[in-house]
Amino acid sequence: MTYAAGLVAILAGVWLLLSGYFDKPLLLGLGAVSVALVVFISLRMRIVDDEGLPVQLPAGLVRYLPWLVIEIVKANVDVALRIIRPDLPIRPRVIRVRAGQRTDVGRVIYANSITLTPGTVTIDTEGDHITIHALTEEAAAGVLSGEMDRRVTRVEGHG
Repeated sequence: MTYAAGLVAILAGVWLLLSGYFDKPLLLGLGAVSVALVVFISLRMRIVDDEGLPVQLPAGLVRYLPWLVIEIVKANVDVALRIIRPDLPIRPRVIRVRAGQRTDVGRVIYANSITLTPGTVTIDTEGDHITIHALTEEAAAGVLSGEMDRRVTRVEGHG
């Protein structure tokens, strides 16, 4: 039921933004009826699932994104220092980690978060394992620590 309410809220918001009718009661009423009808029929036909429109993600992303931005900035500084100072070691390696996420959306967020962090690139995803190229041992250790994995799992609502 919560999922249906989330769908109704999202569709109603999109309808309001696209229609621009904020002051016509008849059109607002017809819009509300059409949104409710579309959600009812879609759920009844089972053409919408939790992964197709993950309404639970925004709350988790609000907590996750600031942490990710901080990690990206720290990794940027590290990679920039390694470029500027050639005496700092670069020891590339390929590692394989297990993704603890239960959904495809969660695994995509995890793999893309790894790739967004300078010094690491997601090479392949296969099942619940992700193959990663790390520029340094520290970058590999950061991924192997599992902190990002745990945080993305919490974004999914399972952690």
